[in-house]
Order: sequence, then C-alpha cells, then structure tokens
Amino acid sequence: MIRALQSSAILRAPIALFREFCLFGLKQAFCCTFGGLLLLGMLVSKLWYPFQSVQRYDFLLMFAIAVQSAFLLLGIESVKELLAIGVFVILAVSMEVFKTSAHVYSWHYPESFALGIGTVPLFVGFMYGAVGSYVARAWRSFDFQFSTYPSPWPTIILAGLIYVNFFTHHFIYDFRWVLLIVGVLLFSRCIMYFKVEQEYRRMPLMIGWLLVATFIWIAENVGTYAGIWLYPFQVDGWRPVPIAKLTSWYLLLMVSFVLVSLVWRPWRSTFDESQHTIREPYSANA
Repeated sequence: MIRALQSSAILRAPIALFREFCLFGLKQAFCCTFGGLLLLGMLVSKLWYPFQSVQRYDFLLMFAIAVQSAFLLLGIESVKELLAIGVFVILAVSMEVFKTSAHVYSWHYPESFALGIGTVPLFVGFMYGAVGSYVARAWRSFDFQFSTYPSPWPTIILAGLIYVNFFTHHFIYDFRWVLLIVGVLLFSRCIMYFKVEQEYRRMPLMIGWLLVATFIWIAENVGTYAGIWLYPFQVDGWRPVPIAKLTSWYLLLMVSFVLVSLVWRPWRSTFDESQHTIREPYSANA
C-alpha cells in the first residue's frame, strides 16, 4: 500500500509540474498579447497589404491605438499603467528620431508614412510600448513580489543615465558596461517572487530580465525580417541581428521596469518567505 502511494506521488509530481508549466506559458502569452498582435500585424502586412490609400506604417499605428484602447476599456490595463507605458513611448520616439537622423543613422525605416516625426513613423513608439505593456501585465498576472528591492531614487537615476547613454555614446565613451555593473550592484540581491497558481516561485530579478530581453531580441529579428526597420547591414538582404544587441535590450528593459515600478512601488514592502510556500523554478519537489 505504501509503495502504491509512493508510486502515485511520483507520477503526480511531474504531471503537476507540466500542468503548471503550461499555465505559466498561457499567462505569458496573455501578457505578450499586445506585442504579439503587433508582430502578427507586421508579418501579415508584409505578405499581404490590401489598403492602397493608407500607408502600412500608418495602418499599424491605427491598429496599435485600437488594441491599446480595447485593453483599457476591457480593464486589461489600468489608466496608471497606460500612463507609464505612454511615458516610455514618448521617450522611445525621441530616441528613435535621434538614432535615425542622418548624422547617426543607426537604422532606418524604409517605407513612407504620413503620421510621424522626422524620419520616424509614430507607430514605432508602440513597439517599445509593447515592452512596457508586457511588464505591466506580467506584474499583475503573476502577482510580482520582491525582497530587497532597492530604494526608488537610485533606480530612477540609473534608468535616466541609461537613457542618456543611448544618445551620448555616439559622441563620447559608451558607458553601457559601467551602467550594467551599477545595475548588478543595485539589483543583484533582489529576488522576484511570482505566482502561477497557488504557490509562489522565486527567481533573481536580473535573470528574469535576461530571459525577457532574449525574447525581445527574437522579436526584433521578426520585425527586421518584416521590413519594418532595417540596420545598415540588412539593406542588401536580411541577416539576423547580432546577439550583442542583447545588451541594449537588457538596458532598455531595465528602464521600462523602473517606469512601471513607479505604479506598483515594490520598495514599500518586502516579501516574507516564512508566510508562504516557495518553490524554486522549476522543480517539482522544491
């Protein structure tokens, strides 16, 4: 009888783990809805675009606004979260205008548009906004909690310096590695707790950022393949974006996370492990 119970427990553990893993994937897919819809719109409009009277970038802008409006009306995003995302969109468009200018030319947008600023279609801001949208929804969907989250002002100053460095590195020394080291010093002790079902699991916050930044890099390859924007080395034919670009996305994700943290204020409370059942991701018996 004891052996039968033990065998049953052994079988239940991987089944429960698989079930939780599937639910984790579904939740992640929900959190990525806005970004996923934008990527889908990019790919479909590359293969088939029937609206001759509306340029593709302008159509994608209207599509993005419609999706964000629906999210707000359905309660998928709150007004505060949308404001944080909006700040990120404004910062992103400002950076894009600089990055695509003639004297910098980090990348360019090959198609024409009516709704834009300088060399940048307004739709671009929503591509960055998708990152903020993901962070905001993941925060709620997984009930993010933190231990040893740093005080707000150092994180805000770091985010500001990261943003400034995206401009200044074209003229002076690129401080991205210095900023990454400062980020490690600030956040290395911070543990993120997330809940898929009833129990929390934990992960170092910086590892979570690395995983998300990797998926953003993959999405960037999809975007360039769809011809939304092109780097100079892709003008004569599409090639994958170098993995080195991951550092830029990691830093940009850090900026987005800090902006969303101003809504949730994680520094105001510390997660108490003694009052919860904690599992290490991702093991069935931890």
